[in-house]
Amino acid sequence: MSALTLADARQIIAAAEARANEIGQPQNIAVVDTGGNLVAHVRMDGAWIGSIDVSINKAWTARAFEIPTGDLGSYSQPGAQFFGIQVSNHGRVMIFAGGLPLRRDGQVVGGIGVSGGTGEQDQTVAEAGAAAL
Repeated sequence: MSALTLADARQIIAAAEARANEIGQPQNIAVVDTGGNLVAHVRMDGAWIGSIDVSINKAWTARAFEIPTGDLGSYSQPGAQFFGIQVSNHGRVMIFAGGLPLRRDGQVVGGIGVSGGTGEQDQTVAEAGAAAL
């Protein structure tokens, strides 16, 4: 498995930023490596400062559980198999759209997290970033 590099993270962020600009929604975009460690983060001009931490935690969650955060959200509803997971890991687990695992050659090598818009906006920006890897 090849490691996620800073160059990779910059490429991912550039693609995500381009999509955010297309939809007119400033975003916070974070990329973590296979260990869940932050590689790069950008806060676009006008993006909410409250979403910095959310974007980083979405990236971490997607990497830690190897699942899109929106999917984890559906699995964590009352009566579902992961109900309450969002309070684990000191509240770091994000259960709404905008976090995706990053894969190379079928292996998870990191995660991208996007926050600052609606769930749909965060998701489409994350998808654009992930597609750039």
